[in-house]
Amino acid sequence: MRRLRIAVIAPLRFPIARPHAGGLEAAVWSEVEALRARGHRVDVVAVRGSEHVVPGSVFEMPELGWAADAVRTDKTYPPAYELVSVPMLRRALEAIAADADAYDVVSNHCLHPLPLRMAPSLGVPMVTTLHTPVDAGFVSAHRSAGRRGSVFLSVSEHTRRQWLRAGVASTLLPNGVDPDVWRPGAGGDGLVWFGRVVPEKAPHLAIEVARALGRPLTIAGRIGDRQYADEMIAPRLGGGIGYVGELRPEELASLVGSSALALATPAWAEPFGLVGPEALMTGTPVVGFAVGGVPEIAAASIGMQLVEAGDVDAMAAVAREMLAVSDDPRLRAPLRRRIRARAVERFSIEARITALERLYGEFDRDAVPVEMPA
Repeated sequence: MRRLRIAVIAPLRFPIARPHAGGLEAAVWSEVEALRARGHRVDVVAVRGSEHVVPGSVFEMPELGWAADAVRTDKTYPPAYELVSVPMLRRALEAIAADADAYDVVSNHCLHPLPLRMAPSLGVPMVTTLHTPVDAGFVSAHRSAGRRGSVFLSVSEHTRRQWLRAGVASTLLPNGVDPDVWRPGAGGDGLVWFGRVVPEKAPHLAIEVARALGRPLTIAGRIGDRQYADEMIAPRLGGGIGYVGELRPEELASLVGSSALALATPAWAEPFGLVGPEALMTGTPVVGFAVGGVPEIAAASIGMQLVEAGDVDAMAAVAREMLAVSDDPRLRAPLRRRIRARAVERFSIEARITALERLYGEFDRDAVPVEMPA
């Protein structure tokens, strides 16, 4: 495989750094790390503080400027986003266009539509990974660009179908997990929930399940909605329910790997659901809600069972059955080995990077790809 020259456009909300702000940031970080490990040159457009961005360069994006009294959530942006961040993103894209011969491909993970609007003028093929439900701004931007300059990847079949109905065709390529970070663990007695502490992830439901089972639960992750955390999580802590905050990937993997069972409680249609593959990679079984792309992960896995969205009683019942198996010292170790082996086989970051290399290597530098109308 020839050495590729790649420009990665990251989301503009948080730095691409450890501990990861969320699954999207973790996925982009892992992709950059894996591509560089294979010898490719990867330049990164990302928020200040990102591990891969060159400080002071045109590719370093500003941190979000929030007013002191602003209510910060993971669903909103301050005015400075459009006034400062987006113009700086435009300058970064213009810098790529000015040096187009230095790049083979632009890998776009940004959640703003500007890269799609500018794609035809870059002179470099752009591959956009669709990490979210359908975004009207994305659809409009791609249409305004005459459907030129971009091809698309979707992280799940569920997401691919959603975007196809909106007129954007894409190829399925799931996110990947690094098995060298998410190493196998020996298990334990407690439960674990990890992710962004926000209403759409609903960790309060995991607390209800833990109470019903009489098991300790450890919650780990960044608080993305302070009001939700204060009202729905903080009053429920204690009595075996603990919150340990943000953890670096290796620390988080160790926590998950030393748990008996991971609970996944999304209250929205997860486009992918990185929690499942990450937990399974450590050998820890998962019980979750069957929403969005999550059933695809369960279908490809060993040790992941799903119940109807929001059904806490059903989750507790299934969890109790799963714990009866994992609590048996004769069954625990071989089960965890099987769970991990399947997860490595189906969700390793290496599989995604190999597919990306194949895709990127097929681009003709003199013929920027054009998506055919869906």
